[in-house]
Formats: sequence, C-alpha cells, structure tokens
Amino acid sequence: MRTALYARVSTVNNGQDVSMQVREFEEFCTSRKWTVSDRYIDRGISGSKDSRPELNRLMADAKRRKFDAVVVYRFDRFARSTRHLVNALAEFSALGIQFISMHEGVDTTTPNGRLIFGIFASIAEFERDLIRERVRSGIANRKAKGLRTGRRPANIDLDRLRQLRAEGKTVRDIAQALGHSRSLVHKTLKNLAA
Repeated sequence: MRTALYARVSTVNNGQDVSMQVREFEEFCTSRKWTVSDRYIDRGISGSKDSRPELNRLMADAKRRKFDAVVVYRFDRFARSTRHLVNALAEFSALGIQFISMHEGVDTTTPNGRLIFGIFASIAEFERDLIRERVRSGIANRKAKGLRTGRRPANIDLDRLRQLRAEGKTVRDIAQALGHSRSLVHKTLKNLAA
C-alpha cells in the first residue's frame, strides 16, 4: 500500500522536532510492509490555521490518487476541529484512501477503525444539527421581538438605474456603476418592467 505521511509541529523554536513523528511513521509502515510515497511536513504552523502548505498539497495529491492511505501521528496534528477531521475523512473515503491515526488507534483499514470513524461522523452530524437548531431559534426569537431577519434590503437608486438603462448600458455595466450585484440589478429591472 502506498502511504502518505503527514506531520506537523506548531513551533520550531521550542524544541519541537518533527523527526520523532516521522520515525514512528516509518517504523509503522515498515512493520506493515507499506511503501511511503511522500512525506508532508508542516513546520511552525498552528493546527488552527485553515490553510497549511503541506496539508493543502496532501489534499491535492489525494485527489490525484498518489497514495492509498494517509498516516498521521494524532488527530490534533492533522485536523483543526472534529468537523474538519470528518470532512477530510469523508473525502478520503470517497477517493478510496484509508486513514490511520497512530496514537488514537483509528485505522480505516480495519473494522474497528471504520467503527470509530462512524462515531466521529455521527458526532459531527449532531454538531451540525445543534448549530442549525440554534440558528432557527435565534431567527424565531428575532421575529417574536418584531426585529428584522435576513439580509438588509438593498437601496438601489431607481432613477439612476433607469437612466443607465436608457443609455443602453448592460446589466453588468449598471451593476458596476451602482455598486450592486448583477442579479440585484437584473431582478430590479424585471420588477420595473412588470
């Protein structure tokens, strides 16, 4: 099996060294007779960052199917949140790529690992449902108080809009001149014509 190794350390000046992670990865892969196809190492980058150069490269290479499995040291070295982890694992699953987190014992090449992944996916779905319910409750609360919900209405200068249209300007030109989206200009013109 071709494997990709992903390692990360947050700081490089406090004695953190990625070589420990890489050494354990290589021993793990050797014991399973897996081939290391590439190493993706982010040094001095916080796990909370959305964009990490080597993680981005790993995800791009996954889409190109350059490896069959991803091995990480711990979840927190790889993902910034449970949602990020579950989304990445779902993407790997769709691509037929296995995921192994050495220290949490999650290995989607085994039935136990797939079970753990299923539990994480359920937790992430539960979290999404809670967020959705909180948003609905907040909207209902604003409506009950008589407060506005949704976007603020756009104040479009109808006289200027008519003038620009009479001059033969395109919807794009009008949108740029008025500082509004093309869809709003198009919709407004349609409503004026009705």
